[in-house]
Amino acid sequence: MLVRDVLKGKGGGLIKVGPEAAVAEAIRRLVEHNIGSLPVVDEMGRLVGIFTERDVLRGVSRDCSTFLEARVGDVMTPDPYTCDTDDNVHEVMGKMADHKVGQLPILDGERVVGLVSVGDVNKLLFEQVEAENRHLLEYLYGPG
Repeated sequence: MLVRDVLKGKGGGLIKVGPEAAVAEAIRRLVEHNIGSLPVVDEMGRLVGIFTERDVLRGVSRDCSTFLEARVGDVMTPDPYTCDTDDNVHEVMGKMADHKVGQLPILDGERVVGLVSVGDVNKLLFEQVEAENRHLLEYLYGPG
């Protein structure tokens, strides 16, 4: 199973933020879309970082009084780990575990096309196991 399969299952568009945006705007997008991170892309659409819930916690911990007005580019995680649309989902899960991250921007060449999370992968793998279980039960006991 490939990352492109996860993308198909998610539907919807890419929610992102620019490095010049205020942290308050980025947090609003996280809350509005009920997501845990945002790819940070420059004016050319290239990935320059990722803004995560962890970045919010670090920023608030450092200086709660000015954090919301800071630029995303100043507080984001630069050079995030990424995956490609043709990567195997199991390898992506290993990359997330090895680097202790919950989301990876998905690249198609140099273009950011989505974001895959641990939850996305878990959902897809659960659905696959359920389908295999149904198939095996039908094989053993017939349709039913």
